[in-house]
Amino acid sequence: MDNISSLYPILAAIAAYLVGSLSFAVIVSKLMGLSDPRTFGSKNPGATNVLRSGSKPAAILTLLLDALKGYIPVALVQWFGKDYGLSDGTIAMVGIAAFLGHLYPVFFKFKGGKGVATALGVVFGVHWALGLLCVASFAIIVYFFRFVSLASLVAAAFAPVAYLFGDRVLWGTDKYITLMLFVMTVLLGYRHSANINRLIQGVEPKLGEKKPTATANGKIKAKKH
Repeated sequence: MDNISSLYPILAAIAAYLVGSLSFAVIVSKLMGLSDPRTFGSKNPGATNVLRSGSKPAAILTLLLDALKGYIPVALVQWFGKDYGLSDGTIAMVGIAAFLGHLYPVFFKFKGGKGVATALGVVFGVHWALGLLCVASFAIIVYFFRFVSLASLVAAAFAPVAYLFGDRVLWGTDKYITLMLFVMTVLLGYRHSANINRLIQGVEPKLGEKKPTATANGKIKAKKH
């Protein structure tokens, strides 16, 4: 029995990865008769690109489901893990596993989305107040600067910092969860490298604007004002 229980953290992480590998942008689009989000716009299988199909309900549903697949594995370990000897280390494992599943889904040739919604779901699973703080930071940046990508990056960087500062005030910190949050921040930055490049060039589209096109030599063509 002890040998089996020692496998619980690994089994939980595998299950979380498989759940994370469900690319809901593709699944929802297919079920609602929309174009595959991997074939238009940014070609990123995420809620933002689904919105470009013209269906707000599909985009909202995708956003919620992508967030839930990050939240549910973490929340389940939070709620029931102690009964099976699962610690905060397992919470960190399932959180990063679900996130990696979204980025590199085994069911979709390891080509996934950028992971913002799933990361947010993981953060809410860690603690609801931490999730709300990240949503607030995201909303503030969007309101003042109108860049969704910048808001996503700021919220991602804010998560581990807020988690550390929340120690003994809202929650007790754990080194493995702290590491998970930092790793997700780095990976989100990596997945948004093209957005960071456009922000530096001053051609990143603001909320409601179309994505800039590229010239023949691969450079981004700035919009004329």
